[in-house]
Formats: sequence, C-alpha cells, structure tokens
Amino acid sequence: MTALRPERESGAAAYGDAGDQGSSYGQQPYEGAGAFGDWYGQQPYPAPVGDVPPGEALLGGAPADDETMALRIPEPPGRGTGSAAARHGTGRRAARTTDVTGATGTPAAAHATGAATGGRAARRKAAKGRHGRHGGHADPAGRSGPPAEGAQDAGGGGGRPLSRVEARRLARERKPGAAVVASRLIGEVFITTGVLMLLFVTYQLWWTNVRAHAQAGNEASQLQDDWANGKRNPGTFEPGQGFALLHIPKLDVVVPIAEGINSKKVLDRGMVGHYAEGALKTAMPDAKTGNFGLAGHRNTHGEPFRYINRLQPGDPIVVETQDRYYVYDMASILPVTSPSNVSVLEPVPPGSGFTEPGRYITLTTCTPEFTSKYRMIVWGKMVEERPRSKGKPDALVS
Repeated sequence: MTALRPERESGAAAYGDAGDQGSSYGQQPYEGAGAFGDWYGQQPYPAPVGDVPPGEALLGGAPADDETMALRIPEPPGRGTGSAAARHGTGRRAARTTDVTGATGTPAAAHATGAATGGRAARRKAAKGRHGRHGGHADPAGRSGPPAEGAQDAGGGGGRPLSRVEARRLARERKPGAAVVASRLIGEVFITTGVLMLLFVTYQLWWTNVRAHAQAGNEASQLQDDWANGKRNPGTFEPGQGFALLHIPKLDVVVPIAEGINSKKVLDRGMVGHYAEGALKTAMPDAKTGNFGLAGHRNTHGEPFRYINRLQPGDPIVVETQDRYYVYDMASILPVTSPSNVSVLEPVPPGSGFTEPGRYITLTTCTPEFTSKYRMIVWGKMVEERPRSKGKPDALVS
C-alpha cells in the first residue's frame, strides 16, 4: 500500500518550475493546456496562493478522488465554499447531471441522476430505475415496462387520457347503426323460428309415437287381463273402448281395436278405430256377412298402418276377440283414392274384386306419407274363424 504522500519534499518548490528535480513524482509538474484542464474540458485552475488545504495541492487545485485515495482529511466547515476545488467539483457534478438529464429527457431520469452522484452503486441503481430491468419504458410513476396497449388505442396519444369530446365520439363510432340492429333482430327471429319448427317436428315424428305406443300397449294389456278375468263380454262397445286386437304378422303389428274413429280418443292414442257411426257404420267380425272397416294412422301417433302398402295377396290379417280368432287373407289394394270415397266401406266394395256378399275386412289410411291428401285402401277376405279354446291359428303360430 502506498503511504501518504507529503505535500512537499525538501529542496522542491510548492509548484516547482520546469526542470525542478525535487518534485514528489520525480517529473515535471502538471501544467499547460494538456494537463487536467483538457481532461475536464476547461482551463486548469491556477495554483492557489497561500495556505492550500490538504488534498488540493497535488493536482493543481483539483479535488482528491475518494475512490483512489486511501484516507481523506475532511475539510473544515465553510473552508471549501469559495475554493477552486469546490467550484471544480460542483462543475463536474453539474456537468454529469446535465449530460444524464439531457440524454434521458424525463423527470425520472433527472431524479435518478441526482441519486447517481452518491457513488458507482447509486449510479447503477438509478440507471436500472430509468430503463427497467430489461430496458423497458419507464412511466412517470417509476414503473418499467412497455406502455399499456389500451392507452395508445384509446386516444392515439401514447397513453394520454381521452377528453370528453373524444370519448363521446368514440362511443358513437362503436354504437351499431340501424341497419345492423335490424339485421340482428331479423336473424334472431329466424333462429327462434327454426328452433320452434325443429321442436315441433321432433314432437310430431318422435314423441307422438313414443306416447302412442305406450298408451296402446297399456290398452292391449288391460284388454287381455279383462278377457282372462271374464270382465268383458261380446256386445255393444262404448266409443273409444277397446274390444279386439289386430295382428298383421308380416308387418309385426299388434294393436288394439277400439270403437269409433275419433282422433283424440282412439287414433292419436295409437289404436285402430272401427267405423261404427252414422253412414260409415260397418259390420262386426262376427257378422254372417258384411265389411269390417278399420282406420289407422300411417305416420305419427304410433303409425300402425305405415307399411300396409307392402302387403301382398294371401298375407294373413288376424282379428282377435275375447272368444274367437278371425283370419283374413289380403285380397287387393287401392293405392290412391279420394278421402270422400266412402264406397270402399260398402258390404261389397267396388274396385275390391269382390262380386258377392261375404265377410270382408277393409283397412284405410292416409297417403302419401306425412300427408292426408288421399287415402290408401287394403281389402281382405275371411278364410277362417277359430274359437280361442282351440288355440291360436297357424298365421300367429308360424
């Protein structure tokens, strides 16, 4: 470690002239424009006259650097106020402050520059506060990072708050016009209508069948239980009352037959209705001659007659009552006819191929599918009457 340097050595002038060999460094003293004057960008201070405070005599009036000196003798109070060293130190600090403030151009930078005069660590801390940890933008509050996205978009002023006029104009621009509102309303109406139509179709094509099948199944089970317990006897039946079962083995159809063709009481409940009222009254299966007329849905509500168009001549159609089985063979079909053509229910229906009275059956339904514009007719002729005591007919066994 270098010892303390004496102010002067013997035989040397305080500020020795050129060629003075008594200097503490053994060389020419610092003087002229190339010495410390050019280092700070200003003329060197002239050598002080008289008593020189410690730390000012070595460098021609420049203050001693606290980072290169082991020990430093503090200045007496008020001693360095008007000295050249004090003026020189103040100039250095002012120059540094001006340079940093001019470089940053922000109040935060100026504040950080003031803090930087405290030492190297303080300057690094101030620089980190100015530029953020990753060199981001520092706002006036001292927070680092990029400016808020919404701040630039809102007013286009780099984050400045919007004025009242600008806010109103922006709100008007964002408000949808009359055409946009009208198009949205029309779209919502179409969407709602489409949803309602979809629900209605689902109800008609699916739910009505589910409900009708359940009701028809319950009616058939109740009818068979009553037959087994002897609660029902052949005779006159009330409208809507079930009295027989219709079997179409080829189509895998087993459905109750109820009195009447009322939609709500009979057909919509998945059952087949017997024409038994007014001018459309037809014979019962046990009649010696006559035409047993039945009606049923082709689509929805159980749709028991949906596929009767697939029947071929000779296919069996069986009517089961409490005490007998009546077996018919399919004879002919009328694919399309008017709903007002009631002649198909006559005892000897025209167009059926029958020429004399007999024991016939007539099945009627709507056509084409999912419409009720026309009627489809299927006729059959009784070929067997079998008591229940003899067991099921071959058409139901095979």
